Order: sequence, then structure tokens, then C-alpha cells
Amino acid sequence: MKLHMVDLIGQYNKIKDEIDGAVLETIASSAYINGPQVSSFSKNLANYHGVRHVIPCANGTDALQIALMALDLKRGDEIIVPAFTYVATAEVIALLGLTPIMVDVDPDHFNLTGELFEKAITPRTKAVVPVHLFGQAAEMEDIMKIASKYDIYVIEDNAQAIGANYQFSDGSVKKAGTIGHIGTTSFFPAKNLGCFGDGGAIFTNDDQLAQKMSMIANHGQTERYYHGMVGVNSRLDSIQAAILDVKLKYLDEYAAARNDAASIYDDAFREISVIQTPHRNPQSSHVFHQYTIRVKEGKREALRKYLTDENIPHNIYYPVPLYEQEAFKHLSGAVEFLPVTDMLCKEVLSLPIHTEMNQEILSYITQKINNFFN
Repeated sequence: MKLHMVDLIGQYNKIKDEIDGAVLETIASSAYINGPQVSSFSKNLANYHGVRHVIPCANGTDALQIALMALDLKRGDEIIVPAFTYVATAEVIALLGLTPIMVDVDPDHFNLTGELFEKAITPRTKAVVPVHLFGQAAEMEDIMKIASKYDIYVIEDNAQAIGANYQFSDGSVKKAGTIGHIGTTSFFPAKNLGCFGDGGAIFTNDDQLAQKMSMIANHGQTERYYHGMVGVNSRLDSIQAAILDVKLKYLDEYAAARNDAASIYDDAFREISVIQTPHRNPQSSHVFHQYTIRVKEGKREALRKYLTDENIPHNIYYPVPLYEQEAFKHLSGAVEFLPVTDMLCKEVLSLPIHTEMNQEILSYITQKINNFFN
């Protein structure tokens, strides 16, 4: 049995006719850049999220960069980010001459909390980038209240939790990525909503920010050859938009399949004291971009070797804290040690989870892991 971290071939085969038809139609139109497929997908994605504006772009990293460029920040301004995340979150901050302030995360859901955010605020703090890690939203209600108190921009990094719902204390619900001033996402192929190459998008309900970010993504222009500001060239091509428009219809179904697999994992590992299964934030649904356990008592490396020997794919997201990356050691905002982030980097392990998992696959993986601990 061939196992995959993400079975993109199996997913494609289920909707092959729809995907192939959409791609061939786009090719036949020859509208490869900013074709009608891009407009259609952007509109449908905005409707799905209940947000006023979706600005498509070339990838999730560009989405973060464009969002920051739209805020008129000054060199040296501080941007708070979790230290336990993918490098792109902090990379674009440093690239723009801003200072990433890396803070610790919650040990259970691995996300930024309001308390940790507020402790890191200084007079130079201008924005915060909460990352909705592994498939569920950070504590956005608290984060938004604190951001409002200190007049701080909130940019949600929603590359891993597209489709997740966040419920506020008053019962209202918003999609992850639409709560802050700006939300960003990635359509990297392995994401819950992935294209067949690179792609990304930006969300906002602010008309002025939407106009500005659209300009920035298109060389700073609103009219061809007339450039009101310095921008970048960051476009979602028409073929990728056509593919994403098809897959968007299945996004909730994909999340349900991932949740089914996660529940089976949970039940199988319930009696293994060394394993901490993923925590569910009661305010956020979980779309399980990753199924990430903590392997305690120093047993992760032995389990990794065993899984490799048994041909069971797995990965570590992330093995090194951002503040220990060579790229960030020179920054004044870097820190020496954050205990939870350091612990997670030593304990987390992600197991296969995707839309095509069946009982046979799940039984094989869970039985092997139970055998290791028994």
C-alpha cells in the first residue's frame, strides 16, 4: 500500500472531468492572464467567505507582503508574529525593513493568544500577524479587542485554515481570514484549497485597502501604464483560477473528510499517554490542514525512525524556532528562548491526512503506531 502525506492524484481523479474541462476551456480562450476565470473565482471565493473584497495574487508569501506594503509602515516598525510558524510569516516583514517580534504560542493549539500578543506590544508595534496554524483559528476575539485598544493592524495568515469558522462570544460567526483588517491565504497544491502550481489571495472588507492592494499587486497601477505607487507583479493566472473555482465547490466536503480521519486518529491514540492529540479550540472549527501530535518523553525521534522503516510518511512542522534561524539572528526583535516554541519543535509530528484517506489506510497507520508504543 502506497501512502501519501497528501494524495493529490486521488483527489484529482475524483473530479478529473471537471478540472480537465475547466483547464481546456481556459486554454481555448487564450486569456491566460487576468482572464474571466480569475474574476469568477475571486467573486465565488468572496461569496464563500462573506467578505467584500478578494484580491488574487501569485502565492501566499506575496499576499503577506502586499498586505504589509498597503499599511504605509516605516522601517523599523515592529510586527508581532508567532515564533512557531513557517518562515514566510516573518520573512516578508524583514524583507520590507520592518522588525518581526517573535512571541511564544499556546502549548495546546499552537497559536497566538491575546495574552501573549498584549505582552509583546511596545510603542513601535504597528501590526500583528496571527497564524491560524494546522487548520484552526487563533484567539481572534481577544486579539481584535487588544489590537483595537492599541490601534494595531491585524493581518491574518490563513494559509492553513481556509474554510474554518470562528464563533464570537455573541454567537456571530466569521470565516478565518475575514476577521482582521486583512487576511491572506495560499493555494499551494498541498493546501486544503490547492491549485496545480502557485497561487494566493488577500481578503478585506476595507474598500480603500482593497483598492490599494489591487494596485500594489499590479505594478502600482489602476490604469495600464499609469503607476500611482511602487508595486509588484503578483498575479494568479487564469488556469490556476479555473482549477480553484472547481475545487472551491468541494472545500467543505474536503474539510469533513479530514475531520473524519482526525477523529479516527484521536480514538486510536486515546490510551497512549505519550501522545497528545490535536486540541480543538471551542471557538474555531478545525479543517485539519495537518494532523499534528505531540510525542512526549523524548520519544519522537524513535517513532520517526520506526515510521520511516514502516514506509509511513510523516513530517515535522516545524523543527527550528524562527528566532533560531540564521536569517533572523541579526534582528533586534529576535529573542533567545521561548519555552513553548522550543518544546513544540522537539515534540510535534504530523501524520498523513488528506481527502482520500480510507479505513484501510487509517487502520494500517494507527495499528503500526499502537504497536510501537505497546
